Amino acid sequence: MKIDVDYARCEGHGLCAEQAPGIFSLDDDAELIYHAEGAEVASDEVARARAAIASCPVAALREVP
Repeated sequence: MKIDVDYARCEGHGLCAEQAPGIFSLDDDAELIYHAEGAEVASDEVARARAAIASCPVAALREVP
């Protein structure tokens, strides 16, 4: 699975980083860092990635088929 991140929409709430800290984090300015940019999410991280997508209050994340 891949994730599309709309960085312009992201407001830095950090809920995705709480759900999937191996995939997402926030820098010191609350800017999102997506650690799997351009790559497939590891199979053992898929459930956490989907939880992160569902937790985003501004729908800045979406699963790409």
